[in-house]
Amino acid sequence: MRDSRSFVSLATDFGAAYTAICAGVVSTIAPAANVLVLSDEITPFAVREGAMLLRQALPYMPAGVHVGIVDPGVGTPRLPVAIETGRGDVLVGPDNGLLVPAAAGLGGVVRAHALENPAYRLPAVSTSFHGRDIFSPAAAHLATGLDVADLGPAVEPLPLDVPSAVARDGELTVPVLYTDRFGSLVLGGEPADLAAAFGPLPYGTPLDVAWTDPAPGSARVTFEETFGGVSPGAPLVWVDSSGWLGLAVNQGSAAEVLGLAGVETVVLRRPSAR
Repeated sequence: MRDSRSFVSLATDFGAAYTAICAGVVSTIAPAANVLVLSDEITPFAVREGAMLLRQALPYMPAGVHVGIVDPGVGTPRLPVAIETGRGDVLVGPDNGLLVPAAAGLGGVVRAHALENPAYRLPAVSTSFHGRDIFSPAAAHLATGLDVADLGPAVEPLPLDVPSAVARDGELTVPVLYTDRFGSLVLGGEPADLAAAFGPLPYGTPLDVAWTDPAPGSARVTFEETFGGVSPGAPLVWVDSSGWLGLAVNQGSAAEVLGLAGVETVVLRRPSAR
């Protein structure tokens, strides 16, 4: 077991108090571990958002044990899992796709095991706080040198349920992964998808963006390198720091200004005549 696993991070949708309880469980079992709360502010139940946070953040964390908990299926037959990655990290959390994108960015899944061994849980397990009773104890024991296989049987982790971007000549359909705290939409497409739909796309090129649910809407945007490429209050499409396409308003909220709250898919097109 690598000594670097004595680093434990926590990312949850719990808020501060419940996440602090999880950190306390880890520190009680593994007092030598360095415990970092990466975030306790993931939007409740937003599995995609949590998955993208882990995917973006964990490559910049020390190799170690990383707990991710966005778990709307807590108490159901969904499995609790630990995923060992090629870099040597172990990701701990619910088997709902949350951990898989981050595992891919850390060298891929080497092996995964269900957290079924009662020796590595708290003595009493609730139906609604597996973060405290199952995930945190498992992470702490891993940080002290436990082998992943000792936690339970081998499993195949479930993938994250996200539609792929679809590129056609002059059109790109992309899912909305999540809306960040600035009201910008992070989209499930990359620059290669943009190029497949539109070819070379110089900064400043106008595009039309349209959506149908929960209510139809559209806007004219430009593809920009930075927010400063447009005036304050103007919309843009750009490539964010994790390599995803994003839809934003400079110094404003795209979700509010463009009426994009609740939108799950957008379509980018070459501009129509106006």
